[in-house]
Amino acid sequence: MQRVHARWWVGLLMAVWAISSAAASEIDTLQRLSETGTLRVGYGDTAPFSYQDEEGNVLGYSIELCQRVAAQLQQQLNLPKLDIEYVFRTPGNRVQLLNSGEIDIECNASTNNAERRRSADFSLSHFFVSVRFVALKENQFFTLQDLAGRSVSVARGTVNVGQINQANREQQLNLSVVPVETLQEAFDLVTEGRVAAFAMDDILLSTMIAESEDPSAYSLSEEAVTAEEPLGLLMRQGDQAFVEQVNQALREIYQRGDILALYDRWFLQPLPGKGITLNVPISETLAQHFMNP
Repeated sequence: MQRVHARWWVGLLMAVWAISSAAASEIDTLQRLSETGTLRVGYGDTAPFSYQDEEGNVLGYSIELCQRVAAQLQQQLNLPKLDIEYVFRTPGNRVQLLNSGEIDIECNASTNNAERRRSADFSLSHFFVSVRFVALKENQFFTLQDLAGRSVSVARGTVNVGQINQANREQQLNLSVVPVETLQEAFDLVTEGRVAAFAMDDILLSTMIAESEDPSAYSLSEEAVTAEEPLGLLMRQGDQAFVEQVNQALREIYQRGDILALYDRWFLQPLPGKGITLNVPISETLAQHFMNP
């Protein structure tokens, strides 16, 4: 009986996924842009890529890049106007919002890998990251082996869940993986001593440490959980004409060279509304990508 019940649930989930995918493939973003003059942009609470300041303004590296993409799209598509409507999304609901049409593009920090490409399409890359973990410095956790037998928080809906589970299996770490809804909640579990570490993209962890009440209380792992991976702007599957137009816009932006000034503004200068400076020079990988997207 339990086996039949399990098969019924699997069948239901597959049917829901098929219906959602079919609905997403019917959305013609370019046609909708011409009809509405509005690009729906998903953003998160993920400085320096996208966040809100105290006045409620949506800003960040990815947001400013998408503002330039919108201006370029307006020109490419010969539209009289192209406004931006910002929609808050979480790691857990971003693909759902894309598929429902509530957002057209996610301008944040999504990892472009094989797992993610099964449910969404990506633009050209705009950053590269490795996954590491943050822990309380007093505990002296610097490698994955240091975490053996302990608990690690991850944000639901991120590729980090699968990455930590894979490392757990391959290295037989006997980790207890604790999924939570938001990055801040995962970080807070470390602060409160309820988990040993929180695994996430290294640049996001560095930002959260810098924003914390006592940055000196935390350490970033010496060992990377993954090799360097690209981040891109996320779009729904089955809308290839829109993806191609976005990539054409990005090529134009990258090859003009003003992307380097944009990078400096968000990674080498004080973050607006945050009072912190990340001081993260551009990597050789990203610099080469901008030169030859």
